[in-house]
Amino acid sequence: MDLETLEVGYDIPARPGQRVVEVLTPALIIDLDRFERNLGRMRNFIARHGLRLRAHAKTHKSADIALRQIVEGGACGICCQKVSEAEAFVRAGITDILVSNEVRGDARADRLAWLAAKARIIVCVDDIRSVGELSLAAQRHGSTLEVLVEIDCGAHRCGVAPGAAAVDLACAVNEAPALRFEGLQAYQGSLQHIEAPVERRRNAETAAQATRTTVEMLAAAGMECRTVGGAGTGSFAMDAELGVINELQCGSYIFMDAHYDRVKEDGGGKPGGMENALFVMAGVMSTAIPGRPVCDAGLKALAVDSGLPRVDRAEIRYVRATDEHGVLDDPERVLDVGDRLLLVPGHCDPTCNLHDWYVAVRGERVEAIWPVTARGKLF
Repeated sequence: MDLETLEVGYDIPARPGQRVVEVLTPALIIDLDRFERNLGRMRNFIARHGLRLRAHAKTHKSADIALRQIVEGGACGICCQKVSEAEAFVRAGITDILVSNEVRGDARADRLAWLAAKARIIVCVDDIRSVGELSLAAQRHGSTLEVLVEIDCGAHRCGVAPGAAAVDLACAVNEAPALRFEGLQAYQGSLQHIEAPVERRRNAETAAQATRTTVEMLAAAGMECRTVGGAGTGSFAMDAELGVINELQCGSYIFMDAHYDRVKEDGGGKPGGMENALFVMAGVMSTAIPGRPVCDAGLKALAVDSGLPRVDRAEIRYVRATDEHGVLDDPERVLDVGDRLLLVPGHCDPTCNLHDWYVAVRGERVEAIWPVTARGKLF
């Protein structure tokens, strides 16, 4: 095999125009028809409710997808979680970014402030020491960082206590040179995956009340919250109804996953009516044990922290994952070596971070190949 063949055939899993059955496995597959319907559903939702969408790009880490979310999907910008992610997206032309996380330490603060001279950068704080770090860095670079005070509205992860503590921190931001207070970060991450709608709504109401009280206290202190950000794929419809958040931060809506299959709305459907649009295509590599075929997608191709993947065929189950292998239950022995399966990952976000490329397909053909732009950007 010559070098030219290697360059065009083995550094990427597929080429545009190829048949889907020719894609090298395991491969990260986007069903473009479903993907575009999800884009449209969210675009229509925010238009109906008069909300902004800041799509969470930590889900996909792809500049191509982020641009489509902005241009076609109505997003005002994106969220990401790390400074290096933000850098990758700015290089790709995204110019309105919230780092929906704390950025701690002088080195990270310095990189973020440098980036704020090139794009609109918003960042979260939950500690007075962070205010000082960010202010000094922004002054060094002659930039301005917009700041959301993050409150703990139920997830018990990051975030200052709602109410008076949040107001005190917002006052410190307001007084710090080169920082501008923008509002609140009120994301309740843990309720996104509460499967029962009644319990999920109860938690959403608790988070909304804590957020509303803090907004009112800030207003009494003379500080306007231009942004009250939060909501995720599992809660955005409830959060919109509760009327406190004005900027949604949904990420998984664009793909969905096997865990979100179990998160139901009051009528029994998936959140927002979204469809599974992301799959890992796997190939059967062994049928040596009858009824227990093995595919080529294991732990290095799929995240299993939220459970094993669901096979997109009701009669087949994925039952065990090791590094390079996925063991299947095939009681009717219908699979043979070379057969292809579409696996719905248990958790889409960390699954995407395991791959270099998306294979975007429409029908039986590959339409595009998109790089996972910010893969491995962890600091």
